[in-house]
Amino acid sequence: MILTYNCGAFLEHTVRLLPRELFDALVIADDGSTDDTAEVAERLGIPCYTHPHGGYGSNVKFGLKKCVELGARVIVEIHGDGQFLSSVPAALAAMEKGCDLVLGNRFYDLRQPRRDGMSWIRYLGNSALSALGGLVLGIRPQDLFTGFRVYSRRLAACLDFAHTSDDYFFSFEIIALARYANLKICHVPARSFYNQAHTSNSHRKGFLEIVQTPFC
Repeated sequence: MILTYNCGAFLEHTVRLLPRELFDALVIADDGSTDDTAEVAERLGIPCYTHPHGGYGSNVKFGLKKCVELGARVIVEIHGDGQFLSSVPAALAAMEKGCDLVLGNRFYDLRQPRRDGMSWIRYLGNSALSALGGLVLGIRPQDLFTGFRVYSRRLAACLDFAHTSDDYFFSFEIIALARYANLKICHVPARSFYNQAHTSNSHRKGFLEIVQTPFC
């Protein structure tokens, strides 16, 4: 599954890079973007399901529901900018071993994010929030705010998202829901190249999310 977040400009490039032999089907969840995502998807022959704009969480929830309806067994969230594609094989292998949620870990080597262009403010912010989130959830704080995730059908179909955020805080909430449902959470190495074009959250947006984040 490809979840788009105003990334029509990257979409064709990302689809060309996809290891298509690993996917039975591609689906685009488009949250009312205005950058020709639907038109690009039609040209590429990929089903595109559009819904009103609501934010990152809203789009992920819509995409998960749609993939469950289509019969997906494993759902790979791939952002339209094509980051993290190298992590797909390891994530799928983890799913075959019984994981319900696989998170990409950009900090598998503590020096690698900086080599890949991650700013100090993003590096320290992600590290601190992951440590705090890990303490709250009672899990190892590896990288809880990563943009690469893979979901089992059981997680997507059974967790209740009714009262979760429609914005970026959902990225933490879904981990918390999986943890307290005793679903298996796994991590695989992941890389994101911040010195290239990407759709990562801006520093300003990230700061506002931190201010509004209730960890209790």
